[in-house]
Order: sequence, then C-alpha cells, then structure tokens
Amino acid sequence: MKIYGVTGWKNAGKTGLMERLVAEFCARGLTISTLKHAHHSTDVDQPGTDSHRHREAGASEVLLASPNRVAIMQELRGAPEPSFTELLSRMRPVDLVLVEGFKREAHPKIEAYRTSAGNPLIASGDSSIRAVASDIPLDLDRPVFDLDDTKAIADFIATELGL
Repeated sequence: MKIYGVTGWKNAGKTGLMERLVAEFCARGLTISTLKHAHHSTDVDQPGTDSHRHREAGASEVLLASPNRVAIMQELRGAPEPSFTELLSRMRPVDLVLVEGFKREAHPKIEAYRTSAGNPLIASGDSSIRAVASDIPLDLDRPVFDLDDTKAIADFIATELGL
C-alpha cells in the first residue's frame, strides 16, 4: 500500500485537508483508507450502548457489526500503544492510506500550516515533510501549496507515489 501523511500543529487545517484529499482521490477512482492519531483519550463508543457495556465489563476486544459498517474496539488496558507499522498492518489493502498525525514517523508527509494557529513550521527540521500547504506564501526549500488547492496537493502526492 502507498502511504502519505498530513501533519501539522493543532488548528493548522490537517483534518480539512485530509477530508478534501480523500474526496479528491476517491473521485480519481482510487481506494483510500485513513489512519488518524489522537494524542488524547478518544472513545468512539458511547456510555449506555451494549458495546460500551461489554468493554466496561472487561472485554479486551469488542467487534460491532451492522449491515453498514464494522468497528473493532480494542482496550489496551495498560499495554503500550501499537506502533505505526503494526497499525498499518491491520488495515485492509487499498491504493492509498492517508495518515493524519504521526508527525514523528518517517513516511512522506505534507505539512498543513495556518498562520493564525501561531505555531512554528515543522518542515524546517523534518526532511520527511516533502511539501507545505499554507495559508500564506512561504520561502522554503520544498514546494509550498495554497492550503485550499486540493487538486494541486493531490497531484503532487500522486506524482510522488507514482499513482
């Protein structure tokens, strides 16, 4: 599977860019999956649901199946977070996995940068960031795209990966 990341600080526009890239690549006929890292306690399940009650009772894994989707919730219960490579290995094969976050991993990435977020560029010290999608022009040693120019960003990623 081809892998490409979108990284950046909080409120830089990562999720919006990811959403637009998924739609763009799907419109081009590619199969796309995403992998998102959260730095905080995240729960896709809600208190009171049967699956949540199963987890609260101590189940290590709950598989929830319906005609529309399947969700597997695994409780780490003190075990270390699975590695980036391990998480990727759990995914079904697709043309492209777009990764949000995981800024310390070595896969190729594009950095989302928004000046109003008030954070420094990550790209300055990270060679895995192949380009920057920014809301202002920047003078860098790698390509800079308008943060909203999804087609140009997708074209760049497609060229990089030979898609």
